[in-house]
Amino acid sequence: MIADLIGEGRLKLDGAEDLGRVVFHDSCYLGRHNMIYQAPRKVIASATGREPAEMARHHNRSFCCGAGGGRMWMEEPIGKHINVARIEEALEKDPETICVCCPYCMIMFEDGLKDKGVTEKVRVLDLAEITARALK
Repeated sequence: MIADLIGEGRLKLDGAEDLGRVVFHDSCYLGRHNMIYQAPRKVIASATGREPAEMARHHNRSFCCGAGGGRMWMEEPIGKHINVARIEEALEKDPETICVCCPYCMIMFEDGLKDKGVTEKVRVLDLAEITARALK
């Protein structure tokens, strides 16, 4: 919807504050379930003037944030938490901003950043927040 509003000229952007390097996470519902991949990337490019960086797993090969299937409320008995694994993938791209399109993803990424101790260096923003920062 945001991409359509920008494309129709109903939302006018003049550039977001400098968000640094933006990495985009394809959420399960927007991406794999609804097959929407390009629209959020176009919004990020319109709002920031730059294409977002891509994690190793993106588009239809993206990886869950860890909240799906009720896992948000479960403890992982073995191995690494899914959200921490996904944050590590994002941090490989040296971002200042991680863009998400889902409230569950926001929570999981913020928790993952806390676990990694990098909340002072990297922030998580929803696509709508990035758009709002770029409005005229």
